[in-house]
Amino acid sequence: MTENPTPSSTSPDHDLLTLLGDWVPRQRWYAHKGSAAEVVRLERSDLDESGVAQLLALTMRSGAGPGGETTVYAVPVTLRPAPDPDLAHALVGHLPAGPDGAGDPAWVYDGPHDPTWTWALRALVLAEEGVGDAAFGAGGATADGGLVVPLEARARVLTGEQSNTSIVLTGTEEPIGPPVIAKVFRVLNPGDNPDVVVQTALAEAGCRRVPRPAGWVDGHWTGAEGARVQGHLAHLTEFLAGSEDAWKVASAAAVAGRDFSVEAAELGRATAEVHATLARTLPTVPATAERLAVLADGLHARVDWAAAAATELAGLLEPAHARVEAVRSVQAAPDLQRVHGDYHLGQVLHSAERGWVLLDFEGEPLRPLAERSEPDLALRDVAGMLRSFDYAAGSATAAGGAGEAAAAWATAARDAFLQGWSEVSGVDPRRTGSEAATLLAALELDKALYEVVYEVRNRPTWVSIPLTAVRRLLA
Repeated sequence: MTENPTPSSTSPDHDLLTLLGDWVPRQRWYAHKGSAAEVVRLERSDLDESGVAQLLALTMRSGAGPGGETTVYAVPVTLRPAPDPDLAHALVGHLPAGPDGAGDPAWVYDGPHDPTWTWALRALVLAEEGVGDAAFGAGGATADGGLVVPLEARARVLTGEQSNTSIVLTGTEEPIGPPVIAKVFRVLNPGDNPDVVVQTALAEAGCRRVPRPAGWVDGHWTGAEGARVQGHLAHLTEFLAGSEDAWKVASAAAVAGRDFSVEAAELGRATAEVHATLARTLPTVPATAERLAVLADGLHARVDWAAAAATELAGLLEPAHARVEAVRSVQAAPDLQRVHGDYHLGQVLHSAERGWVLLDFEGEPLRPLAERSEPDLALRDVAGMLRSFDYAAGSATAAGGAGEAAAAWATAARDAFLQGWSEVSGVDPRRTGSEAATLLAALELDKALYEVVYEVRNRPTWVSIPLTAVRRLLA
């Protein structure tokens, strides 16, 4: 790897690197929590003429020594000559004046919280121009026929997001159009981000099950391997004000013991509509025996990994391998296509006008972007949502509800979702012995095994939820 050396103590970037090297690993979107972090490289570009709003690409190596994993992070910041009390909650830190009075002191703020930075982001998109230089820079673009990005707007950062930072922009000048949400990608991966590619393709195909696009920011930077790469930095889409988060809706129903079958069936139909549009709009590939063999090999590897990581799975290794090996014998699997890739109730909103709307087509954030862009079985999304219904039911038992009632709620919701999905897709994975049932069972088992390991490591009191699913799938 070629890389810039860490700036010397006399470099104007030295104090900034030290500051960011301490601040970044403490953020929700940092990908390698708990491991030592070493700053490898800093690239920076002004987003406005004043130089207050800046975009940084910070390359960090997790773990000690050259064997650690290297990741590039987007770090939007503003550098102000004096502290701003209104931004105290977003303060990254203070940079003192340089040695012998060289350089001015600066207060560094987390850019998405600063109106100056969000204004510069909107201006970049609307102008459809670029900033920076040949080594590191960014350029904005508006979506053809998409929403108008308001230049003058109120901005607020959404809380709770793990891997990215989202900013809601509400116009303040007449005519006030629909609000826009700007998602700033924090981990930078070379290549086109699936969130931009897939949502744009769906919207252009007339699909109303995704937010309308507004624009995006792409750019180029020095990648983790030291070469110049390019990809997406941010994505701007419609913000569905007044909509309800599907996880909150479903878990509230489970806690109250209210049947969710009607809503689940409609969600199944909406999911199948999106899958059908993706299959028509973006390339597909045949599910050949060779590709299914690769899938089976990967599923076997997951079984071994989970069994080694969680003693709770003792005694289940042999039937789990038998379940996933059945994938290899499938003769007529549907074509592989673009899918959501990380589908669960938290990725769906309910709009009074539009019904269920699907969000966040990035795929699993920690997987390499090239893998997330590969065609896959639509049934993988189905498996993800089935697991999510189990977790919604788990919230009912955590709230003191009866386990049997919660299990019955989940069974009804799962069945209704599959009913709705099969009505539109024409494939019913509930048919015992069908090839669709074989594929779905293996994919759901794969997801549940991952969940067992996650819960063992992070929330041991929740491990019974996926472990019960594993046993059911192997029965």
